[in-house]
Amino acid sequence: MGDFISNKVSALQALLLGIPPADWLIAAIVGSVVWAALWILRDLIASRYQKYANSNNPTLIRLLGYLIGNTKQILFFAVALDAAQESLPLPDRVQRIVSNTVMILILIQVGLWAGRTVRFYLEMKELERGADRVFSGSLDIISFVARMLIWSLLILVALDNLGVNITALLAGLGVGGVAVALALQNVLGDLFASLSIALDKPFVIGDNLTIDTFIGKVEHIGIKTTRLRSESGEQIILSNADILKSRVRNFGRLPQQRILTTIRLGYDTPAEKLKALPKLLEEIVREHSQARFERCHLKSLGESSFQFELSYFVQQPAVNSMLDLQQAVNFRIIDELRGLGVEFAYPAQLLLLDRHRAAGEK
Repeated sequence: MGDFISNKVSALQALLLGIPPADWLIAAIVGSVVWAALWILRDLIASRYQKYANSNNPTLIRLLGYLIGNTKQILFFAVALDAAQESLPLPDRVQRIVSNTVMILILIQVGLWAGRTVRFYLEMKELERGADRVFSGSLDIISFVARMLIWSLLILVALDNLGVNITALLAGLGVGGVAVALALQNVLGDLFASLSIALDKPFVIGDNLTIDTFIGKVEHIGIKTTRLRSESGEQIILSNADILKSRVRNFGRLPQQRILTTIRLGYDTPAEKLKALPKLLEEIVREHSQARFERCHLKSLGESSFQFELSYFVQQPAVNSMLDLQQAVNFRIIDELRGLGVEFAYPAQLLLLDRHRAAGEK
């Protein structure tokens, strides 16, 4: 029986690393108090976050309130673990494990804070710019690249603190990166294409595009793909790399758009009415403030009609407003010509028969 108890005591001492249970109890109390204090402090600040988020406060104050309100439990655990182990005479091996664990947890929280800082900055800029389609289309790409750089740097810092020779690691990654790049060249091509779109901004969300045979409005610009909504309602998903290789027609940046209209009048139309027509059509176009008259001429003498060509521009065109304006101009042209008693020409052919030849054939 004595041996059994002695074995159990030895096992317990080994489990406790030779440290008295009272010291473990004190360390546990210290860790619990630190954890609880940090938790309560975070919740108090988080409950007042709306006050710090007021735009009247300095940006730094708002950022600090935002970051503290989004602090995770892993930081509390790291600080509590570090505070608890200070009062314990731990062996060197265990001490290193605890220190590395604390370091890794703190780096994770730093990475989360850095990501939140980037997000806070982008959201603040978006509010300042308002409805800026150019900037909003780049937000996801900028955020993704920033987070990728942040976590890559933190991983290297963690490996360096764990004793890994990151110089040799980076050299090895340089060789292995070539193989990875070849294997992921399509994905990387789309990623760099998305960066090109974000920086060069050939189009933004809301623009109407024609890409090869596809026509639609830009709904989303992502890391790998861009999504269009076609006029018939379906979503068109195109690879960013394919878009940059294509011929893109961007109708969203038209400062004005030309409308050409051909008006055909019969050959029985009086000459004075033909001469007055260009001036009449010019007055009809100038009635609309969004239209800019360019020219109107008797362009050609067709096979069955006089052909007038009317050219005018729509200022700051949108699809519906342009069609509405064109329709209004056409209705006015119809009303004015009918009021003048001028008829539109119909496609027709006139056949002349030789009566003498026809009688001889009979």
